[in-house]
Amino acid sequence: MAAEAQSHSPLTHVVDNTTLELPWGNQYFEYHLPAIPLGPYSFQITRFMVMELIAAALIAAIVIPLARHVARHPITRGAFLNAFETLILFIRDGIARPAIGGHDADKFLPYLWTVFFFVLFNNLLGMIPGGASATGNINVTAVLAVMTFAAVLIAGIRHSGPVGYWIALVPQLDVPKIMKPPMWVLMFLIEIAGLFIRHIVLCVRLFANMLAGHIVLAVILGFILTVGGTMWYVVTPASLAGVVALSLLELFVAFLQAYIFTFLSALFIGSAAHPH
Repeated sequence: MAAEAQSHSPLTHVVDNTTLELPWGNQYFEYHLPAIPLGPYSFQITRFMVMELIAAALIAAIVIPLARHVARHPITRGAFLNAFETLILFIRDGIARPAIGGHDADKFLPYLWTVFFFVLFNNLLGMIPGGASATGNINVTAVLAVMTFAAVLIAGIRHSGPVGYWIALVPQLDVPKIMKPPMWVLMFLIEIAGLFIRHIVLCVRLFANMLAGHIVLAVILGFILTVGGTMWYVVTPASLAGVVALSLLELFVAFLQAYIFTFLSALFIGSAAHPH
């Protein structure tokens, strides 16, 4: 049931919650999300979960009609469909095929397309009043990184086999024979650590960039709540101007971070599909 929020802090925009904040005029209304009973336990739906479902619904609502349109017409018509087709072709021709290779890239294109638009839409939902960026939560970015890690393992095992993939992690060692066994073990441990570190960084990079951007916006907007009297008329225009400028930057960052996550995912998959 919706109820009027008594107070609203801009920082609530960057944390997960069990409520949705719906703007109405100069007020916010809270909708308390339900908990789904599962035997003796319950599964609480949160704001970020709702944002992820909205992002998934938007992807389906856009990409499925686009795919059907492309199947029926050799030339895509309309600015909206052309814009999305341009993004899809860019991911294929500018990211996947150069990083993975033409034949192998097409096998992983569905994943790369999905992860790009999922990250992008979640980033953009945080720019809408009442919305939130689920990609500003490390749990969400960690799951995305685990999915990329799984794709990397699949690519490597397909190319070299379940044992050959792990052996292929170690490059050719031009050292004396007596030193090869200990050096091989050392290099194997370093490569395994590097494999995990790359995906941890992939997770943290997206999370940190999205969280930091929204915190900065919230803090600048929050300046308005901390002043009164005549200073309010000075701080408010400056804060609003700063928020507008940074919001435009955040729109760019939303696309940039979706591109970086997809590009690095393609690079990792390509390195597994084509080892040393």
